Amino acid sequence: MSKVKLKNGIAEQVVAKRLWHLGYRYRKNDKRLPGSPDIAITKYQVAIFVDGEFWHGKDWEHRKSRLKRNREYWIQKIEENMARDARVDQELRAKGWIPLHIWEKEALKDTDACIDAILSILIEKYE
Repeated sequence: MSKVKLKNGIAEQVVAKRLWHLGYRYRKNDKRLPGSPDIAITKYQVAIFVDGEFWHGKDWEHRKSRLKRNREYWIQKIEENMARDARVDQELRAKGWIPLHIWEKEALKDTDACIDAILSILIEKYE
C-alpha cells in the first residue's frame, strides 16, 4: 500500500492537462472543498474525482465475492470509501457544486470520452 499514489496520479494528470489545453483553468486537490477534488474547475463549480477501481468499489458486488485475503478488512475499507464518496458528493451539491467521478482506467483508455463527459456538464451548466 505504500506504493499507492494519493495525489497527481497519471490518469489525473492526463485529464488535467487535456482540460488545461482546452482552456479550462482549475485547482488541483483543493482543500477548501469537501473531499479535496482531484480537479476543481472553480469557474463552473465542477469537482472532478479520478477514482481507482479497487479503492472506490467499481463493480463492488462482483469484486467483493472474489476477495480472498484479509476479506473482512477490505470489505470494510472499501465500503467506508464508498460511503465517504457519497457523503462528499452530497456536501458538494449542498454548496452548489457538481461532483463528477471518472474511473482511472477509463481516463487512461478513453480520455476523449471522459473529456467529452466533462465538457457536456460544463456546457449544460452554463447554457
